[in-house]
Amino acid sequence: MAKHWLWAAASLALLPVGAAAQTTPDLAAANARLSALLDKNYPALEAIYKDLHVNPELGMQEVRTAGILAKHLRAAGFTVTEKVGGTGVVAVLKNGAGPTILVRADMDALPMEEKTGLAWASKARATYEGRDVPVMHACGHDTHVAYLVGVAQALSAMRDSWSGTVVLIGQPAEEPLVGARAMLDDGLLTRFPKPDFGFAAHVSNLPSGVVAIKAGAGSSASDSYSIIFHGRGGHGSMPAATIDPIPIAARFVTDAQVVISREKDPAAFGVLTIGAINAGSAPNIIPDSAEVKVNLRSQSPEVRKLLQDGTARVAQAAAAMGKAPEPTIRYLSGTGVLTNDETMAKAAVAALTPVFGKGLVFAPASAAPMSGSEDYSEFVDAGVPSLFFGIGGYDPAVLADLKAKGEPAPTNHSPFFAPQAQPAIRNAVTAIVLSVIGGVRPAPQ
Repeated sequence: MAKHWLWAAASLALLPVGAAAQTTPDLAAANARLSALLDKNYPALEAIYKDLHVNPELGMQEVRTAGILAKHLRAAGFTVTEKVGGTGVVAVLKNGAGPTILVRADMDALPMEEKTGLAWASKARATYEGRDVPVMHACGHDTHVAYLVGVAQALSAMRDSWSGTVVLIGQPAEEPLVGARAMLDDGLLTRFPKPDFGFAAHVSNLPSGVVAIKAGAGSSASDSYSIIFHGRGGHGSMPAATIDPIPIAARFVTDAQVVISREKDPAAFGVLTIGAINAGSAPNIIPDSAEVKVNLRSQSPEVRKLLQDGTARVAQAAAAMGKAPEPTIRYLSGTGVLTNDETMAKAAVAALTPVFGKGLVFAPASAAPMSGSEDYSEFVDAGVPSLFFGIGGYDPAVLADLKAKGEPAPTNHSPFFAPQAQPAIRNAVTAIVLSVIGGVRPAPQ
């Protein structure tokens, strides 16, 4: 994820759940029934995952992916609307009186070359920011689409176990953090039944079998900017006749870090990353502009504003120091902190511990959020209290072997990221479906 929902981050402080609440006979029976259904349906779900992995699509280009998802959701009995917020998919199933429940999966891949060596590795290419690039599902969204189909099939087949309305969404463009907002702007909460609460899940390099629940704040806010420093181009031998934007950009890159090291409280989380610098074409030509791309991460409104204001101030000062015009500062994308509903988190722990046992891990609200970001926060901020599960996807034996060698496990967004599809898909379906059936919901207003 642009997020990078890395539940394995040390800051998450995941804790094993202690004494579990006893499951009800109905939920135990539902789990047995669901497991049998997944035994039957899983081969087809894996085929979806492998097909999407071989044929990944970038954000707002997920035309084929959306078509495949829509076809399977219709087959499960849902009323489906396509092209919501660009390439988004919305599927609705009404099942009597009860709450309206959102379940979301993201669909997009990343502009990077796959190096996993899988038999179904991607060789796809696409256009990204005007360039031809390789494309890979390096964040597990192919498994997410597959689990959404599994959730649809299970809830449709088990309608006698729950009541209400389910709204499933296939979201585009999570990686650039624009897809959730695009669907909201296209009337997600007005054209369709407005959800009372929601669920989502994300695979990571945690051990297969792990289902992670974080109460309260679970991720960081993210803000990305393009800053263009304007100069006056000319011959490299006559710099006095020019305004060189490159040293201005270089000064900004250095000075911007002072906002982190000297203005931010050392105890508060905040990250400023320079992700790209683009300028010039030849060694003897001074260009007339230089672009710097900046990403900011924060976990509180105060630090978020500090980083935003500080970045703009330093950019303007760098330009003024170089006797250049004011820079052009353009906001690219961003999202706020993703906050899990604490009542839902505790209810899910009680309902799911008997199912997953020691595989269920819990981080309280007091634990630090992860540093990555996730634009599911847009739905939460729009009034849909939610629970976002972390799903383990790596064979424990592989993780143990890597640890013994002193090597880290590939994270989301690594070209080597290759989670095990079967436990990831099955556990995501199980966590979400049993949460729906088990009555996991926010506290009454």
